[in-house]
Amino acid sequence: MPISMYRASVPVFQQMLPCLSAVLDKAAVYAAARKIEPAVLLNARLFPDMFPLTRQVQIAADFAKGSIARLAGQEPPKYEDNEASFDELKARLAKTLAFVNEFKPSQIDGSEEREIMLMLGGNQRKFKGESYLVSFVLPNFFFHTTTTYAILRHNGLELGKRDFMQPPGAG
Repeated sequence: MPISMYRASVPVFQQMLPCLSAVLDKAAVYAAARKIEPAVLLNARLFPDMFPLTRQVQIAADFAKGSIARLAGQEPPKYEDNEASFDELKARLAKTLAFVNEFKPSQIDGSEEREIMLMLGGNQRKFKGESYLVSFVLPNFFFHTTTTYAILRHNGLELGKRDFMQPPGAG
């Protein structure tokens, strides 16, 4: 039985984007309670050669919106990458989730063999839809989502697995 490309993508983003937004809410509250300038957390990195928290969130959103658009045969929307606050990052996640929510199964299912062409590091890379989603998009999305979580956890924010993967109000 073929994979449902819709079910392997859209519900994942519908679950994880609100979780990421809720983690950012907790970070903002934490920063205020500890009298930490938000920019300290927004610019925090796990290691000097890694992207800061802000960029991690931007990239996670880009993988969500970009993959859904490409699987549906559309051009992904472009965002400015100019967020400088928790609220602005949350707005980006909300805009991304709204975009993802516009898609119906009929637009995504059947895209397993769709050719996806990307420029990565100055080189063109070609994927088939299923490989693109399963072997490239989802691992990258989870990497950047997890790194956001890890940056905040490393900086003292008390987070658990439930924060990472259970949307607010669930369970």
